Amino acid sequence: MEKKISRRDFLKGGAALAATTAILDLAACANGETPPPATTAAAETKAAETEAAVTEAATEAAKEEASKAVETVKAVVSELNPQDYDFRSTDSDLSAVFSPWKFGGLNLTHRMVKSAAGSDTQRGSVEEAVEYYSAFAKGGVEMVWVEDFLAFGENFPSGRAAKIEDTHVKEVIEGVHAAGGYIGYQLSCMGRSFSGFDAATAPQYASAFAEHLTLDEVKKVQEDFIKGAKKMQDLGFDAVEINAAGNNIGQAFFSRQRNHRDDEYGPQSFENRARFVGEIISGIKELCGKDFPVQVLLNGIEENDINIGESDLSTTVEENCKICKALEDFGADALHVRLGVFRMHVCQFASDLYFTGNGIIGTTANGTRFDFSRHFEGKLLANHDAYGMMLNVAKEIKQAVSIPVGTVTCMNPAYAPKFFNDAIADGMCDFFIMNRPLTVDTEYVNKLREKRLDEIAPCTRCMHCHFDYDEEGKMYEHCRVNAATQRAWHEDMPEGAIPAPAAEKKKVMVIGGGPAGLEAARIAAERGHDVTLYEKNGFLGGLLTFAEAIKGPHENLGDLRNYLIRQQELKGVNVKTGTEVSADLIKSEAPDYVVLATGGKRPELELSSKGATSVISIDDIASADIGDNVTIIGGNAQAVDAAQYLIAHGKHVTMVSPEGKERLDKGQSQWVKQFTIPMLYANGMRLWPNASIKEVQDGRIVIDGETGCDVVIDCNTVIDARDMLPNTSLLDGLDIPSIAVGDCNKPFNIAEAIAAGNIAARKI
Repeated sequence: MEKKISRRDFLKGGAALAATTAILDLAACANGETPPPATTAAAETKAAETEAAVTEAATEAAKEEASKAVETVKAVVSELNPQDYDFRSTDSDLSAVFSPWKFGGLNLTHRMVKSAAGSDTQRGSVEEAVEYYSAFAKGGVEMVWVEDFLAFGENFPSGRAAKIEDTHVKEVIEGVHAAGGYIGYQLSCMGRSFSGFDAATAPQYASAFAEHLTLDEVKKVQEDFIKGAKKMQDLGFDAVEINAAGNNIGQAFFSRQRNHRDDEYGPQSFENRARFVGEIISGIKELCGKDFPVQVLLNGIEENDINIGESDLSTTVEENCKICKALEDFGADALHVRLGVFRMHVCQFASDLYFTGNGIIGTTANGTRFDFSRHFEGKLLANHDAYGMMLNVAKEIKQAVSIPVGTVTCMNPAYAPKFFNDAIADGMCDFFIMNRPLTVDTEYVNKLREKRLDEIAPCTRCMHCHFDYDEEGKMYEHCRVNAATQRAWHEDMPEGAIPAPAAEKKKVMVIGGGPAGLEAARIAAERGHDVTLYEKNGFLGGLLTFAEAIKGPHENLGDLRNYLIRQQELKGVNVKTGTEVSADLIKSEAPDYVVLATGGKRPELELSSKGATSVISIDDIASADIGDNVTIIGGNAQAVDAAQYLIAHGKHVTMVSPEGKERLDKGQSQWVKQFTIPMLYANGMRLWPNASIKEVQDGRIVIDGETGCDVVIDCNTVIDARDMLPNTSLLDGLDIPSIAVGDCNKPFNIAEAIAAGNIAARKI
């Protein structure tokens, strides 16, 4: 048996727990992280409490033990694809990031560019689209790209095209221009049918090959792009980007795998491979003028993610250097290079999904794993948790051309200032293509320029933002941290992303310092209310610290906790930790409004330990002795995260879920599920759906499930991770206006908890 395998030592008692938190903060400082600041009203109290707690419980030995625990979690990495998590230097020199450059005739003063990915907001109201895109420019972004959403092709129109009036499109363009930004349009051709390819009946992941187009169709597609660019120019767009990556038809002509033509567009020479896209570039220049900027998006390096290692037809960096030089000769003004894989399109711009498994870095959606030292020619910068992953590839291509080269995947200067500043200074790329960090905090660039890094809302890389589904199965693209994303101008936030000032200042009592409570307090205070937040523990963040310990560092949950705590100080929230709220306290404080955010409660343990088999709650996973054979009861995201954590520590895990297989990992984004679940199965985890533990025996358990007979398996530890239950009893009989938010009302996940707190605070 192995004891205390987590970073947290769940000591019993308030003072000891506060001391542990203080030690963890000290350890975080030692690792280059910023500890959460004290709130203004509670700074002296918290300092005194922390000092007393440390004096009482934090001996030098305890400090050393806690520090080692933190390092242990960061070192939970298998021998394959080891990671360096200590590259987040506090050096805040950003002179290279904020240095000028030129994209065609456009003069830009910094190297951060908003990508076109994920910008489907134009399908909502005009107000939503104008606010969404102009917010990036107001926040300091100078080059804003929008995704292909207009019907620009007369010959092969896009099935995704939205019917939007030109006047409405111009409102979006004018909004960005008024805020001081440029706006570009991405032209694409994906999912179209040609004479040799029927997209409607094609197998999943299939896309047209170059030879599926007749020569006449080649010319007609080129005509669509060229005339489409002219249409965008006439509407007021400042530039166009040709999407020739992924499953887009342009990539087919670049590729030896998808191009078997024997004419001038065949793969017999690099000029031929570049000709299809190149003639589009030259045609745009002829029709729109040579000064109208054209950028090309392409796969910078490819690998087979279906049959790993079978990559003889994957385009190499060396080939792309030749193709990119040819594109430059055709007149391209800039290049946007990203990862290229055959199956999981999402990984071409969100390659961090390969890093989503705690201790199983390199996980694919097939239950297999990449060896980054060998796959992708061994050229990916893949030892920094996906940050800057494509920089080595971009550098090689940049050396082959004389036009600017940008790249994507976790380009986030606020996360590691020195790392990203050096990337520009050392000539690894010319600009960063960014989407999620800017969506999470549209003020990102302004805050970064002013060195207000601790005020930047962090992207937690959860992927709820990209074609995800809620509890009811409805598709949405919400952000875990920025609740306004695709909620603004809809039912929950008709006023838009920015909360409206309160009509009347009220005394608001927020009970609970987890994500829901912290967000509710932040928004209520921002609107002008007098807000006091109460937390029974000696620290803020709720289950975020526990979640980070189980999930590992990938989702930046420590950064999220620190950000939310910092916001309490900035918004003037009065924070009282170590204070458990009772009905009597509510009565004595006499608030005008109460927000209950105390979190859900665990169901009572229904099983008892017996002999060599112990039964524990998931809350005790850190402090308990965990045997080699572990059975987890439950199939939610917490249960799955715990399974990954235990497998990474060498445990044999079985999962017994009271729900069906289709509900496994509920609360997690659809994309994360697609990568974690196959890896759990590949590592030997057995799921028993619609099942329960009938009996705990000495060293074994009896499972009752769909088999129709009892199944007996070896088990040393049973971990109860069933769904949490609502916890709203404190509001019973309360005659003050109130609302319950987050897990105490509807236990689910971090994203929904933050959204509930945000929405509730807007209505006070």
